[in-house]
Order: sequence, then C-alpha cells, then structure tokens
Amino acid sequence: MPNEQIPFVHLHVHTEFSLLDGAIRISEMLKKADNLGMDSVAITDHGNMFGAVEFYSKATEAGIKPIIGCETYIAPGSRKNKSPSTDGQPNAYHLVLLAMDETGYRNLSRLVTLGNLEGFYYHPRIDMELLKRYNEGLIALSACLKGHVPYSLKNGRVDKAKKYALELASIFDHDRFYLEIMANKMPEQIAVNKALKELAKDLSLPLIATNDCHYLNKEDAEAHDILLCIQTGKSVDDPGRLKFSNNEFYFKSQAEMASDLNGFPEALSNTLNVAKRCNYEMEFGHYKYPVFQVSGNLNLEEKFAKEAQEGLEKRLVRKEALEGSISAELKNEYKKRLAYELKTINEMGFAGYFLIVADFIDYARKSGIPVGPGRGSAAGSLAAYALKITDIDPIKYDLLFERFLNPGRISMPDIDIDFCIKNRDRVIDYVSNKYGRENVSQIITFGKMKARAVIRDVGRSLNMSYAEADRIAKLIPEGINITLDEAVDAEPQLKAMEEGTDDERRLLRISRSLEGLTRHASTHASGIVISDRPLVEYLPLFKGPNGEIMTQYTMDQVAQLGLIKFDFLGLKTLTVIQDTLNLIEKTTGQAVTLDEIKMGDSKTFQLISSGKTTGVFQLESAGMKELLRNLKPGVFEDIVASVALYRPGPLGSNMVDDFIKRKHGEIKETYLLPQLEAILNETYGVIVYQEQVMRIAQVLANYTLAEADLLRKVISKKKADEMAQQKERFLAGTGQNGLNSNKAGHVFELIEKFGGYGFNKSHSVAYAMIAYFTAYLKAHYPVQFMAALLTEDMGSQDKTIKNIAECKEMDIPILPPDINESQVDFSVVGKSIRFGLAAVKNVGFKAVEAIVHERERRGPFISLRDFCKRVDKSKVNKRVLEGLIQCGAFDFTGVFRSRLFASLNDAIAFGGISEDPNQLNMFNLFLSRKEEDSSFEPIDVDEWTDDEKLRKEKESLGFYITGHPLDRFADVIDQFATTTTQDLVRVKDKSTVKLAGLVNAIRIKRTRKGEKMAIINVEDKKGFTQVVVFPDVFARCATLLNDDRPLLITGDAEVSDNTAKIRAQDIVALETVKQRTINSIVIPVSQGGLNRSSLMKLKDLIFRYPGECQLKFRVTLDGNNQTTVIAHNRYNIMPEENLIKEIESLIGAKVISEV
Repeated sequence: MPNEQIPFVHLHVHTEFSLLDGAIRISEMLKKADNLGMDSVAITDHGNMFGAVEFYSKATEAGIKPIIGCETYIAPGSRKNKSPSTDGQPNAYHLVLLAMDETGYRNLSRLVTLGNLEGFYYHPRIDMELLKRYNEGLIALSACLKGHVPYSLKNGRVDKAKKYALELASIFDHDRFYLEIMANKMPEQIAVNKALKELAKDLSLPLIATNDCHYLNKEDAEAHDILLCIQTGKSVDDPGRLKFSNNEFYFKSQAEMASDLNGFPEALSNTLNVAKRCNYEMEFGHYKYPVFQVSGNLNLEEKFAKEAQEGLEKRLVRKEALEGSISAELKNEYKKRLAYELKTINEMGFAGYFLIVADFIDYARKSGIPVGPGRGSAAGSLAAYALKITDIDPIKYDLLFERFLNPGRISMPDIDIDFCIKNRDRVIDYVSNKYGRENVSQIITFGKMKARAVIRDVGRSLNMSYAEADRIAKLIPEGINITLDEAVDAEPQLKAMEEGTDDERRLLRISRSLEGLTRHASTHASGIVISDRPLVEYLPLFKGPNGEIMTQYTMDQVAQLGLIKFDFLGLKTLTVIQDTLNLIEKTTGQAVTLDEIKMGDSKTFQLISSGKTTGVFQLESAGMKELLRNLKPGVFEDIVASVALYRPGPLGSNMVDDFIKRKHGEIKETYLLPQLEAILNETYGVIVYQEQVMRIAQVLANYTLAEADLLRKVISKKKADEMAQQKERFLAGTGQNGLNSNKAGHVFELIEKFGGYGFNKSHSVAYAMIAYFTAYLKAHYPVQFMAALLTEDMGSQDKTIKNIAECKEMDIPILPPDINESQVDFSVVGKSIRFGLAAVKNVGFKAVEAIVHERERRGPFISLRDFCKRVDKSKVNKRVLEGLIQCGAFDFTGVFRSRLFASLNDAIAFGGISEDPNQLNMFNLFLSRKEEDSSFEPIDVDEWTDDEKLRKEKESLGFYITGHPLDRFADVIDQFATTTTQDLVRVKDKSTVKLAGLVNAIRIKRTRKGEKMAIINVEDKKGFTQVVVFPDVFARCATLLNDDRPLLITGDAEVSDNTAKIRAQDIVALETVKQRTINSIVIPVSQGGLNRSSLMKLKDLIFRYPGECQLKFRVTLDGNNQTTVIAHNRYNIMPEENLIKEIESLIGAKVISEV
C-alpha cells in the first residue's frame, strides 16, 4: 500500500531544540513529511518549546498542519522536592503533551514555564498537581520507556502501570490520554508494546503509534551517536557512555511504521484522529503593547505630542545657552520637523512605544545611571531628541527620520539604548516593577555548531588529539558563518581530506551532518520584552544557569508574536565616562558636564590624530589607530566618517584611501553634478552614508524620503531585478528635473557601488560622539580618565596590562596598593594613580570594605600588627594579608616585604587576642598605637630579590607594577625584537617576527603521532599573545618553557582581522641572546699581567662557564703598544652576564665583547 494510504503521522519528534539530543532540522523534517504525504506533524522536544515558532511558521508555509507539543518531565512526587530518589525511582518520568487549541497552548506554555522556574532538578519537571490544574486543551501520550506507565511495565509492575494510567486518564478525561507504542525494534520496547496493548484493552484506553524520532534518516544514526558524545563530554569508545541501542529512532515512512507495528492498526490510525483534534493557530503581527498609564484627560497621542513639544522647547533654550541665539527660520525648521514626526508616529500607532522608552530613560537619568547619546537609526528622530531618548540633534547633523521610521511600511520602531554596564539591571528592575514582573522578561538566544567548533567537537568525540582537531579546524578560513562546504572548496588541504584516511573522511562526514545544529541556549545580550499581560499567556519561559528568566523564543520570534521588545545594552564606556567625571570633581572641584564640551577642541583632535587612542571608544584597535594617523581628523565629521569607514567593506576597497587623499588634497574633490556638492562635501565627495544615498535620490530624482529609504534597502539586498526597477525610477526622476541622462546614469552607478558600503550615519554620529567625549577626557584629564579605565577593566588581566603600559607612555606613575592610601577602586593621587585594593587577588569586596571602613573610623594603620588588631577578622583572613604584603600594600611601614611575610603568623596571633573591633578596651584608650606596637618585632630574614619581588607582585595582582622582568633586557630587546604583542596585529600575515616575552601559561598536547607540542600564552609589557609550538621546536625548547622565563621567540605571524598569534620557529632564553652573537671576549691586562692568585681565580671562573666563545687577552706593552694573545680553545667560555661581572671585578677593568 502506498505511504499516503496508510493512516499515520508522527506525533513524537525531537528536533535540534532537544539540545545535543535531537538531530532533526525542522526544514528537513517538513520536507520529508511532505514527500511522504503526511499532512500533519508534531514536535515534542525535551522539556522545552524552543522550536515552536520556527516550526509553526515553516509548517504552515509548507502546507502541513503544525502540532505544538513537548515531552515533559514529571516528578515522581512534588516538583518542589529537589532531593535524590531513595526508593529507586527516577528523578523524573516522561509524558508527551500536545496542544489542541489556544487554551491548550497556554496551558502547555504555563506547564513548561513552571517546570523550568519551579521544578528544575536535572530537568525542568512538573508534577501531577500542575497537570490537574493545567490540562485543559491538551492531549497526553504515555511517552517512551522512561514514561511512568511503560517504565512500570518494563519492570514488571503492572499494578503501578495500571494505577498511573488510570490517574492520567482521569486527569485527561479519558479521551485525551493515549498509551504510546513505538516502532524502534528494541526487545524491551516490543515487550512493552504487547503489555500496553493488554493494558489498553483492560482499561478501555486508546493506543497511539510513535517512533520517538531523534534523527531524520536511518543513516543519520552515527552522527546522532556522536551528538550524544558531545552532550556528555565522552568519547565514542567510552563503554559507559549514553548510547541508543540501535539505529531505528528515525522519521520513518508510513509503510515502515505499519510494518514495524504490524498488529496495531488502530494505533496508527489514532495518530490521524489526534492530529484532527489539534488545531491551534498562532497569532502573528498583532502588537501587544504594554499599558502605559496616562494621568489626566489626555490620551496617549496627546500626551506624547505634549511631552515632545515641551521637550523641544527646553532643548532649544539649552542650545541657545551653549551655542548662541537661534534664528527664527531655524526654530521654525525644528518645529516643522517635529510636527511631521509626531503626525507620522501617531498615525502609525507608536505614541505609547515612545512614551515607554522615554519613561525608563528618564528614570535612568534621574537615578544617576549614565545613558548613551543614541544608537542606531533612532538618532535620526527629532521626537526622540525632544523626549531625551537620544542626545543627538538630527537637524544639526542632517540625520533622516525616514531612515528610522518609514511611513511607507508599517513596522515597529527599534530604539536601542546604551546604559552604564554596572546599572543596566537597575533599569530592568524598574520596568519589571512598573509593568509587573510577570510581564517582563529577558530574551533567549541560541548558539550553533559552526564549522570550526563542530570539527573540534566531533574530533574530540572520535578520540582525535586536540592538536590534530585544532589543526584541521584552523584550515577553515575565518569568516562569519562560513560553512564546511565553502571551506572545503576554498582550502586544498580540506579538499584532500575528502579522499584521505578513513578517520579524516569520517570526521568530515559527521561534522557536515551536525554543522549548524543548535548547541546551547543563553541570554540575549540586550533583549527585553514587556507585555500587556503575563508573558506565560503568550509564550513559555526559561531559567538560565544564573537564575535569569528569559523567553523560550528568540528576539525575532518574540516580535513575530507581536510582543514588544526593547534593547537594553550595557556599555562600559558610559561607566568610564561617568567615573572620570566623578574623579574630576573629586580631585579638582570642577563639575564637568558633557553637553558643555566643545566639539572643536584642538587638544582632542591632536590626541586622535596621533593615534594615541587606547581606551577611546571605537578608536582603539590597531587598524583604527593607523587610519586616524593617516586621516588626521580635524573636525567632528571626520570622526563620524572614521566610525563608518572602519569596516571590512570600505577597508577592502580603495574607498578609505580615496577618502584620506581627498581630505589632504592629494586627489581633487569632483562632483558629477553641482547638486551633489551640498550632500557630499562633508565626506570630500565620497558616498559614505546611507543617508547620503537617500538625499541624492530625493534631490536629483524627486524621491520622497520614504521612497529613498526603500531604495537604500534594495541596494543593501543587491537583487538585480529590484535594482533595475529602481534605476528606471531614478532616471525617470532625473529626467523630469532636466538632468543629463549620461551623468544621471553614472550617479546611479556610484550609488550602487558605494551605497553598498554605506553605513548608517545616525549610528556613526552617536558613537562618534561617545568617542569624542572619551578622547576629550583623555586629552584634558588623563590621570582621572586612566584611573576610571583601569577600574572598569580591573577584571581583565590583558586589558590592565595594556592600560598600565599606556599610563607609562603618558608619564602617569602607577603607585602600588597601600592599605592607608588605596581606595576600593583605582584612585587619583596628584598626577599619579594609586592601585585599588579591589584589584588585589583574593581580596574580596567585603575585605576591602572592612579595611576602608576601619581606616576611616580610626585613622591610618601604623603597622602590620596594628592592622591585624583592628580589622574584622571574619572578612580579612591570612590569604588576604599574604596578597596585600606581596603586592606592596604594607611598604609604608619601611619593613622589607620578606620580613612582613615571614612575621605574618606572629602578627595574626598577636592581633587575634585583641578586643572586638567594635568594643575598645578601656586601658588601650590611654596608650598610643606606637606604644601598643613596640613589643612586636618582625622576623629578620633577607629581602626578596628583585625577581622574587616581581614574581610575588604578579601572584597577588596578576601583573607587574613596580618593574618588569623584561626591564633588565631592554637593550637586548631593542636590538633583537622586531615586534610587541600590541603591534603584532599590524605586521604582515606569514611574515617572520621576533617577540620578547614571558611564558604566562602553557598547555601541552599530543599530536596523533603521540608527539608533544605546546600552546603558550606569552606576555610582554604591552599585553598577551598566543604562540603555537609544534613538536620539532618543542623537542628543542621544552626546557625553556617555564612560567615567567624571559624568552626571545622567532616565528611566523598569523594575522587575521584584529587577532594575531605566532607559529614558533625558534625559542631562546633572553639572557643568552646577546651571548649567542658574541664571538670572543677580550680581557685587557697590563704588561706585568695578573699575579698568580688572580690568574688561578680567573682560571676557576673560566672553567665554571664552559662554552663556544673564544677567550683573548689584550696586553698593553711599553709605549702603549698592544698585542693580542688567543687562549687555547679548551678555555672557550659561555659569555654570561655573571661571568663578565666577576671577571671585571677581578681585573678592575671592563671586558670587551667582539661580535
């Protein structure tokens, strides 16, 4: 019988959203269902509904009825019991639920939500109590062998199976509960199928046929098996790993199901009956606005217009105060533009949206939470500027409202907001409290198994060495979303693997099967959804690993359902700016506000043009610094252009070079038509912005700005047919204006060419403004700015090293931590920066708080003992004290760090017998702390060497501060090193470089041949980089790869985008570099020579340092004549620094090195 005539559809399917368990892509499943003639299909992922919207959309588009379901986890008792089972029961049983209608979908969403939020214990579990409460509109299937009924039957507990089946049947009104038989051919399943048939007959319950599909086709079983290995972190050879017992868990045809379930015709036909009962339809596109309460008699539109008009008046008053009087004509332009925007926004129904955004931004500003000046196309709206949603004047910068909101196509406005990263959560709390916590949520996002990552994952599961899997993964060219197929076409070595060893072919085959599958769920960086009612009525919720609540649907899917999403982004630069302003006021008494900063400050442009922009927002990458040094921005508009130009498209063309040459007059600015000059003069005749394309279309071809925005979109999509239509429209418009047709055609070609690279000017202006503010603060208040930057980057070792190096280049001294001087964060002390106590490792915030509190309460500490007596010992332990001593926080005592460290136990014991820090002993009140301290004497030990001191500084801080191990090799580094970690990204790819640095961390791996290799992190005074040491080099240099050993590494630079690393060719110790270049050592002696005692000492010295370097004596004769005597080669030496010093001390003269 043909498939179409066999009554069956799949109702138990695990897609890729059963993370690292299901391997079925929704599109491919629907295609197979269609080919098989199945008119309905369900998805039932484990404990979640992640795939529901994608599945519904694609299924309806394919003409297949989508049935939304979930294989839920049922707790054996209460979902709130999070203890291991003591009676041998599993921690959860399975139960499949399918939504019949709107009520069923809402109940399923609620159950899945409560499982995640209340019942999570290894799995998101619900319980019988919840099923009794929220079962309406749902059909239940008894699930796989992990379902309670099949599990009991498998274990011979027919009584328990009957009891549980009756309970579920009662909950689901008997006709909504089905006993589920499966066609997976497992012996235990076949036995359970027979038992289920008997149970169904006994209890008058219907049977239903499924196959618990986890992969699409039978041949996909191997790839699915590897997916399970990736999930569990096991290798394929691990005998105890999770593994399916056969290859039958695929999306079978109707004929296969009928054959495998011969004797169960009613179970097959019941799938159609269930499918007919499931008719839920998702509602898309109907906006569900949060309720914004308006007081008084005004409606939303009237309130919006009133707030915007009053806001504009205040803006213009402030503008006049800062910039001088505004002409009546310009004021009229502002009012006319605002009236147009208000009319458009109200007609589109978005007044409430603007009021909601303005409200939470107003809360942030009033709460002292820094807010960015704007982001994206919203900076083009005057209404947003008037409501203080943005701080960008769109008329001043010729920004277009239609780029933000096009009246020609109704779509939700998209206003992204940058908040200070430390306080973003406070704004989320505000909207949660205002609109109801059940109405507000963060949004989920999913990570995919991309080409490089899937090679590594599959390679690891196939027992391939890390080194080999990593080598193959790195053959894949870097690029966004590049696929394995594209990589194989582009890389000959990968192409060769298709015909390579069995292992290589297997790796590629399985990786291709798994590539692109969903790997994990996480929280979207910025997305927040605010609803008009509890979100669970629209969608299920999920709890992240850190307890954050988020939607189970992605940002686009949330919008598809008509829910209103907002982007709350955390931007650390806003925190740096605010902290800098606070430090300026604290240290100078001067209150600086950003709107008072002049946009044409010469000192700021001097800093930017020099490329000294480390820490300056958007301008600190090596490539951007180079662009700025070449461009030498002189006006704010140049910075705006730099932000727009520093992207792969413009950089990959001649566009940036052309722009720079035009600015400096090396290429003359020319305009095909005189009308273009007013539009393009700020960018020297080059089309840089999308808004310029829109203006050109408006001015030359009579486009409305709404029509011009559609042209912009067509250019970005690069569809030939649509471009042809736009060209025809453009030329018709220019013809109406009497423009030369050849020139007009050439202008359109320019639009096509450069418009494709064009960037959103509104976004460029907004981010250039933040860049300018940070550059201004760095130029005028460098100490305060760098202190704020160091505080913000405190958690990043790499960034802190770079920032310290920048301070040294700026001649800003960095003072070590000091328990009497340091604050919690980095602080300003005159023209220096003092390390913050919070930057010391193992000194937590509570300890720092206790130290600062005690210091402020009773004055400075006078000694280690005094400190131990006074601080709260529940917060400051021995480990904290060790770190503070090692980093120099007690150097003010004048006692060597080594002695303080050696005396620490005594100090703690002495301090430990003191009174409670909050209750002073009466007798001690009459003693000075110096008298109290006089009986404590530090243990007398030698001071640490400079190297020991630096090493311990690094242990406690993560970096060096009072010096650096590379300092003593400065002359060697200057002579032999060709790059630094900071400059490495600027060298030519594959070029040979020499880098001086220290081994910061090392990972030793084995190749497939069993040979050792290493991946090392190398640190210099500027930062870190990675060095790969393959077996041939590792064999020669392994003994050198010790932590903090100063090395000179020669190798090939591997440079891509803004990242770089080195493939080592040779590694030598820095102390031997100079010696390797010395051919001979010349010892000057007088004619009388050395006495016998000195000669014997010299001979002993020479024999202690054997080597290849020739030893010579230069003897001064009468009349200042000299002769050279070459010693026998058995006296050849290794010219180490210590030997040279000892010889010079012995002979009382300088030794000469000959290279």
